Amino acid sequence: MIQGDSVRVSVTVSLEPAAAFAIFTGETDLWWRRGPKFRPSGRTAGVLSFEPATGGRLFESFDSEAGRQVVVMGTITVWEPGRQLSFEWRGVNFAPGESTLVDVRFEPVHSGTRVTVTHSGWAALRADHPVRHGQPAAAFIRNLGLWWGELLTSLREYKG
Repeated sequence: MIQGDSVRVSVTVSLEPAAAFAIFTGETDLWWRRGPKFRPSGRTAGVLSFEPATGGRLFESFDSEAGRQVVVMGTITVWEPGRQLSFEWRGVNFAPGESTLVDVRFEPVHSGTRVTVTHSGWAALRADHPVRHGQPAAAFIRNLGLWWGELLTSLREYKG
C-alpha cells in the first residue's frame, strides 16, 4: 500500500468469533462512542446501525430541527458472520464517488477473538481533503489509528 494509505488496529475480546461479530454489527449503537468525534449526529442522540447483509448500510439516524435525518457512513461489501465484515466508508464531508475501505476480521485466539480493523484507501483522497483536517498524511493516519483504537477499546469494554 502507499505510505499513509491505511491503519490497522486490533483488540482481543473474551467472546467467540460469532458472538464478537454479532456484538460488533448488532449492538453497534451500544459500544460505538458518541459525540462529534465519532458520529455524524454529533451531540444529538442518534442510533448507529448495520443492515445485516452484503449491500446493507452502516448508518446513523437521528432527529434534528430539519426532521428525521439518516446519514449513510458505509455500504457493506463482505458479510461473513463470525469471520469478516468489510464496508466502503464515507465521511460526511466526502464528495460523490469518494470512499475508503474498512475491513474487520474476527480471528479465534486462546482468550477469545482478535478483532482487527484495517481502514485503507486514504491515498485516493487529495492531500487537502477536509477529512484530513489539514494534517499531513503521517499525522492523519496516526490520529485515525488512535480514533479506531478508542472505538475498539469501547468494544472490548462493552459488557452487553
